[in-house]
Amino acid sequence: MDKSDTIMRAGLIGAGIQASLTPAMHMAEARAQGFAYRYDLFDLKHLDAGGGGDERLAGLIDQAERDRFAGLNITHPCKQSVIPLLDSLSDDAAALGAVNTVVLRDGKRHGHNTDWWGFAEAFRRRLPDAELAHVVQLGAGGAGAATVYAILTLGADAVTIFDPDRQRVSALVAAMQTRFPAARIGAGTDLAASMADASGLIHSTPTGMVSYPGLPLDAALLDARQWVAEVVYFPLETALLVEARRRGCRVIDGGGMAVFQAVGAFGLFAGRQADADRMMRHFRELTGTGDAAEIRPEVLG
Repeated sequence: MDKSDTIMRAGLIGAGIQASLTPAMHMAEARAQGFAYRYDLFDLKHLDAGGGGDERLAGLIDQAERDRFAGLNITHPCKQSVIPLLDSLSDDAAALGAVNTVVLRDGKRHGHNTDWWGFAEAFRRRLPDAELAHVVQLGAGGAGAATVYAILTLGADAVTIFDPDRQRVSALVAAMQTRFPAARIGAGTDLAASMADASGLIHSTPTGMVSYPGLPLDAALLDARQWVAEVVYFPLETALLVEARRRGCRVIDGGGMAVFQAVGAFGLFAGRQADADRMMRHFRELTGTGDAAEIRPEVLG
């Protein structure tokens, strides 16, 4: 048997992903479980040949199949454009219209979404008593679809979604309203008015990442009675979190979502359950953070 056949292989496809901690988390968990595992990055910004993102994506998945990969993680800007390239979708991925995990098995490509569970699990652990009467969300892309699905699954009564792409917002609102008919879900038009009534804020855009510095909204709209949940994890402490803490808000950084989405993807690729606490400890080692309750954290789609 070729030596490569004894190594489980997986990878991440996206743009600007050099700082991702997903490869390290996956490979460390495999070592702890006693099997060989190689996890590669396919950064669309660093590849030389080929066309745009969608064209490159198809070729990379074809290559991964030829190389006998167990699966691929998918991130910005491909979480939605990957769907036509797949053979099947999990119920969650179909509802979200976004895929972050593709399992390659028996000549078929199966799309899943572990982002939403990652966000939900981090939220449950960090803010189990959070008020969910009215949640404002910034972003309606792949990450935004996951976070709004998660917060509605956790019981949010109302969600108002803001995104410059009005068509994308409308499509997400319609999909979520069908899935959660009892909730009030709408496209936002007046951010200041919505924030004045909000019990919490979810930020699901790239703003605040190293490549996209700054705040996603006027800091004056934040109030101490609100909680703020971030999805960005590089840097761990975004400008939004700095301002939210300064104003007395309870906050959740993107670290938990990053870890738990990896826990879910690892299980799908390897066919064995990851040790979530162990993966969290390794994440804290990688980021130099301390207490599990204070972790700070993937690239967004």
